[in-house]
Amino acid sequence: MNVILTVDFGSTFTKVAAVCAQSEKIIATAKAFTTIHTDIRHGLDAALAELYRQGGRMAFSQLLAASSAGGGLKMVAVGLVPALTAKAASMAACSAGAKVVKTFAYELSAAEQQEIHDIRPDLILLSGGTDGGNKAVILHNAKKLAEIEGDFSVIIAGNKSVAQAALETLVKGNKAAVICGNVMPAFNTLDIMPAKHAIRDLFMEKIIEAKGLTEASRMMSAPILPTPLAVFEGAELLAKSLGPLLAVDVGGATTDVYSITDGAPTLPGVVQKGLPEPYAKRSVEGDLGMRYSLDALAEAAAHIFPETEDFAHFRARCAADPAYVPQPDSPHARFDATLCAAAVDIATQRHSGRLETTYTPHGKTFYQLGKDLSQIKYVIGIGGAIIYSADPRAVLEKATCPSGGEILKPVSPAFLMDASYIFASAGLLSRVNEPLALKIMEAHITPPPPARP
Repeated sequence: MNVILTVDFGSTFTKVAAVCAQSEKIIATAKAFTTIHTDIRHGLDAALAELYRQGGRMAFSQLLAASSAGGGLKMVAVGLVPALTAKAASMAACSAGAKVVKTFAYELSAAEQQEIHDIRPDLILLSGGTDGGNKAVILHNAKKLAEIEGDFSVIIAGNKSVAQAALETLVKGNKAAVICGNVMPAFNTLDIMPAKHAIRDLFMEKIIEAKGLTEASRMMSAPILPTPLAVFEGAELLAKSLGPLLAVDVGGATTDVYSITDGAPTLPGVVQKGLPEPYAKRSVEGDLGMRYSLDALAEAAAHIFPETEDFAHFRARCAADPAYVPQPDSPHARFDATLCAAAVDIATQRHSGRLETTYTPHGKTFYQLGKDLSQIKYVIGIGGAIIYSADPRAVLEKATCPSGGEILKPVSPAFLMDASYIFASAGLLSRVNEPLALKIMEAHITPPPPARP
């Protein structure tokens, strides 16, 4: 048989799936705890042992992998104006599967230099100025980045007139740096694909070694991808079948939201305002993770339930063991479900566009900032926190808003769920066999089950 193995080295679990190309079916799936602090292959071996227990020993024609282990791809974006080039740089980084920890604008200060040093990013995306526009800020920031101690790479995606000069400054500071196309070559014109490809290439070239994935990468038939990029490509693939969709991935470190739609205004008389957003968009909320950023999530959801002794015990347990999975129907499971619903609510609110009302001599004018997701037909849940919730549908309903509100979330979508952890696998498969990947997704992305009593 032609059996393809896909591997997702997650922050908590390493997930594997064996896919038969002839039958166009999944033979078996399995998972084991990720062993990033010893040897990542130990977790892979444990997952494979469980896979073989289910489906028997098998040989694989191809091995494909993605990884968010070790915190994923941690990036800082530096731009000129927060609402323009800094935002464009952040969009490019997110689209490539990175976690943007912080975005900086204008000239970097000494305090901001220290902050970047303390973040210890893997990559920095340096932008600023349209082509032929402002030169001073990107050159100033290149000098400041060159002075920061740390083993990070820099992608220069700003004003092409001074890109070479910025590169020379960084190289003199012993920084690995490359030049790609400007993320904003002209005012209000977005071009994130060159930066996206440069980020992906640097991930394959440098970050694999930094994350302890070198030996695992030698086992694979193709370069390891960032897991969010594989999920992103899975979402884009499924949209070819379902049409515009919104996917929410609640993980241990972040909550990621993917929208595949143009997001154009759907209400009459509404004018689009601000930087155009890509048809396929990803946002990353680093303060809404279920384990590694649980304290920040709990603070954001503090209005939902008060701090109690039981909840304090739950938080302490999660801090001590990020792989902790509460028993169903326990108080801790209810805390997990409540926090998961809050993560979905807050993350989709941040991802969605919103309406602003301005009064002019001619009457009310309505402006739309961001993407209008109100007419999205499908909302898809990804991640164990959703899958193992007692009522996944209730969690996913937090991604919606009633019609007529300021936040342009989906209004009345159908709900689906990735109960088999197949999104990343499908994204990987799509690179070698797109029809097979789509068949797998159509078979395994299903409506959420009824709520458990």
